[in-house]
Amino acid sequence: MSVDDKGERQAEFYVAQMGGDVALSMVQVGIIGVAGALLAVQFKSGKAEYGIYISIALSLLIFFSIIKNLEMIVRMVRTIGDYISMDTVYIGTLLKMLGITYIAEFSSSICKDAGYQTIAGQIEIFGKLAVLVLSMPILMALLDTVKGFLS
Repeated sequence: MSVDDKGERQAEFYVAQMGGDVALSMVQVGIIGVAGALLAVQFKSGKAEYGIYISIALSLLIFFSIIKNLEMIVRMVRTIGDYISMDTVYIGTLLKMLGITYIAEFSSSICKDAGYQTIAGQIEIFGKLAVLVLSMPILMALLDTVKGFLS
């Protein structure tokens, strides 16, 4: 069995493993999200805070259902890093950026739902700046590599 055959079989396995789970859970998350939004709208007319509580509870439920898919993404990124023999610092930085963007978006959306757009905007700006700070060492390494090629 050649290396290409082995790589193709692994790729087929990963696609089959990820495809079925993601599609099924996406349908479930979609149904739960729409049902929760309709329920929150019903409660908002009586007591507005109940709608916010339902929104936060559903957001947390969906967040914890995403954890399984995130673990798969982390494994795939590490596998890719093994194939191309990349420095593990870059992979770790990439995963940190992924986490920062997800948490910033999640927190910002909850604040927007609660009616606090200013706080949501500040969270988004902080998330963007945190990603920028994390990316600076990688950008500098890239510029050093380009400089080495041009010299």
